[in-house]
Amino acid sequence: MSGFSSRTDFPREWNPLARALAERRARGEALVDLTESNPTRAGLPLPDPGLLATSEAFTYAPEPTGLRSAREAVASYLGTRGVAVSAEHLILSASTSEAYAWLFKLLCEPGDNVLVPAPCYPLFEYLARLEGVELRPYRLPHAHGFGLDVGEVAAEGDARSRAVLVVNPGNPTGHFLHEGELAALAAVCEERGLALICDEVFSEFSWDEEPDRVATVAGRTLPMLTFSLSGLSKVAGMPGLKLGWTHVGGPSAARDEALGRLELVADTFLSVGTPVQQALPALLGHAPRFQAALLARVKENRGQLVAARPESASWSVVPAHGGWCAVLRIPREPGEEATCLALLEAGVLVQPGYFYDFAGGAFLVLSLLPPPEVFGAALGALVRVLAG
Repeated sequence: MSGFSSRTDFPREWNPLARALAERRARGEALVDLTESNPTRAGLPLPDPGLLATSEAFTYAPEPTGLRSAREAVASYLGTRGVAVSAEHLILSASTSEAYAWLFKLLCEPGDNVLVPAPCYPLFEYLARLEGVELRPYRLPHAHGFGLDVGEVAAEGDARSRAVLVVNPGNPTGHFLHEGELAALAAVCEERGLALICDEVFSEFSWDEEPDRVATVAGRTLPMLTFSLSGLSKVAGMPGLKLGWTHVGGPSAARDEALGRLELVADTFLSVGTPVQQALPALLGHAPRFQAALLARVKENRGQLVAARPESASWSVVPAHGGWCAVLRIPREPGEEATCLALLEAGVLVQPGYFYDFAGGAFLVLSLLPPPEVFGAALGALVRVLAG
């Protein structure tokens, strides 16, 4: 059909799992949703709504990079994590998704490409295509626990590569970046003139301690242009308030040029609401309470999952160190979709690994957000179907 951009011509056909789910819901049948990713629906602590009722909520004095008070609040919050950054190097956006769109505009001409991890959550394909940017996936080898293999990154780059995207920790794989991996990646980026985009929305949610773990690239001295992304959606469990932040780092000349250009991009959209910016210091003050509750929830649910697995089971829980998800490796037969459909018939909704571009086997992805009693109630059906 003429008259529409090819950038928006995404497939819209429902797969068998989506059709079966719609039919089950139309019949009104009970369902335990182990794909839930919305923290506001998971019974976790929410801030006082009155925090948004600031005295100047209806004023409008836009600053392209975000209100100074809001950027200082982010810098202060990062400081509580031992990260020293300047508010001058922060840019606010309505979400990390919007930040990606701005960075693709900043770094890429139409037809250029960005190197992205696989497996990973299926957002980048849409964001990149809408900006006329191509993606070149690099594999996260299962043999490495889905950790970064810099050789895979280097092998996928070409003359039109402009940036490497790292998700730290991986979603849904839960692997954190480590110092050796970052050093090797920095060498490749410096040699090839690539920027590093580091998605750190889940970095607060580590389940354990690991030596040489990289919590964030913000505030680091690195030889390439770096962008560290996070926001209220995950940090404080408030996706509806629409505020993310990007820290820009790297060599000073490149950093300052990037900041100047991003300021013009941000000024074009002025997308972040005034009330949420004014309330940001108080909202970030709520973050530790939310994070503590979420981590306790995730650890309890993962513990239930591991304990429910029979010793002789043909499936396993993939090792991980952070995030909100669990990944199961299951037999290749009957495979991901057939297993998801059987689980749905048993009243449990999970996601197949192909949603996230897993390869080298069959996988399922489960959310660890549901209340423990809800999560635990689904495990009987899960074990029963996987034993079949």
